This record gives sequence, C-alpha cells and structure tokens, in this order.
Amino acid sequence: MAIRWEALTIDAREPESLARWWAKTLGWVLVDPQPGGVEVRSPDGHSSSLFFVRVDDAKLSKNRLHLDLYAEDQVAAVDDLISRGATRAAVGQPDDAEWVVLRDPEGNEFCLLEPR
Repeated sequence: MAIRWEALTIDAREPESLARWWAKTLGWVLVDPQPGGVEVRSPDGHSSSLFFVRVDDAKLSKNRLHLDLYAEDQVAAVDDLISRGATRAAVGQPDDAEWVVLRDPEGNEFCLLEPR
C-alpha cells in the first residue's frame, strides 16, 4: 500500500488572501477557490499542494510544522518577502544561521535557506 502526500493544510483567517500571497511567493497558481478552502499548486500540477482553510481564531504560538524554502539570492528574496508582508521571526535559531526565519502575513513561520 503506497501513501502519497497530497497537501499541507494551513488554517487562515483570510484563506484566499493568504493563498494568493503563497502563490506569488512560490510561483504557483490558485486552483478553483471554493468556500471550503483555497488550493495553491505548482503550474505543472505534479507536486503536492498547499490548501488554505478558514478559521476564526488567531494563531497563538510557534508552528509545529513549517516549510523550508530556498532562493538563488537569499538576501533579495528576504527583502522581497518583507516588502510583501512577511516579517522576521526569532524562534531560537543561532545568530550565524544559514537560514532566515520569517512569518507570512498571518504569522506562519517558514525558513528561507541559502541556495544549494
């Protein structure tokens, strides 16, 4: 029996807005937004997706799960993400970490790694 990862579901106060932010960040597309949630998937449709669902409560603590991303130019990517609503996050990473911890516009942490 094979098990395959289909989607990572993310709670959001404004699912469509947050989905659009992540779609722009990843170069992905929104897939048929529905009242029950908004899916973001790579344009080729071959990868797992992010699925945003509406919740009324605010995020209160650090994520137990987060995305690790990388960009060819980490510094430029951080500047771009911050200009679009991301914020820096201190979650215990060392001062000399090779990654930058950020929060999306609704406070979900993610890491931006140096290029591989």
